[in-house]
Amino acid sequence: MSFTVLIPARLASTRLPNKPLADIGGLPMIVRVAQRVLSGMAPTTRVVVAADSASILQACQSHGIEAVLTRQDHPSGSDRLAEACDLLQLGDDSMVVNVQGDEPLIDPALVKAVADLLLQRPEASMSTAAHLIHEPAEFSNPNVVKVVLDARQMALYFSRAPIPHWRDSPAALPNPAPLRHIGIYGYRAGFLRQFPRLPQAPIEVTEALEQLRALWHGHRIAVHVTPHAPGPGVDTPEDLERVRRLLRS
Repeated sequence: MSFTVLIPARLASTRLPNKPLADIGGLPMIVRVAQRVLSGMAPTTRVVVAADSASILQACQSHGIEAVLTRQDHPSGSDRLAEACDLLQLGDDSMVVNVQGDEPLIDPALVKAVADLLLQRPEASMSTAAHLIHEPAEFSNPNVVKVVLDARQMALYFSRAPIPHWRDSPAALPNPAPLRHIGIYGYRAGFLRQFPRLPQAPIEVTEALEQLRALWHGHRIAVHVTPHAPGPGVDTPEDLERVRRLLRS
């Protein structure tokens, strides 16, 4: 199976300035993410950073990581990925997996699973991942995105609210356990080019979840349920220190 991993990297960050270039064990974070993904990929898999600045581009190139320079004024990560598809001249049937640039502990096996799921489900425009929630605090946390699936492991809805709601035991976790969405996505390049041009959905604006645009317009999203929670991402200086400690240990 051949696919391309695209890693968007945006220099501006309100909570952690210059986040893609943050040092983790002597390497910029964006380089660590790319190297982590490459460590578990077949030689046919291409890993490319979609950068918005020359400094990120140079950091990648100096460590042997392929990168392309995209515009700085993209309103969303999907717009940046669509431009990267054009810069790389990917055919519309090419499979693309979007790995976030702040996930230095991403499991390469999860990346492959998301790509493989998209290959298996030709009726799906996208694929993504989720894992079981076991803690009530996590279930009620609006920063934790939940997803509900149908019988074929297709997404019915994503929400920041605790879904599904257990009517008869509202204080307890639902049974079976609810699912936490993991922010990794597989696309076919043709749909990725189309997606930014779709009108925003009302539910997308309300929940501030871009993937709801696809559902609102009738596209299907296949979901891989993994038994493993992903490693921590980096959004804040505290997250950065945590990841540094984990890598040192």
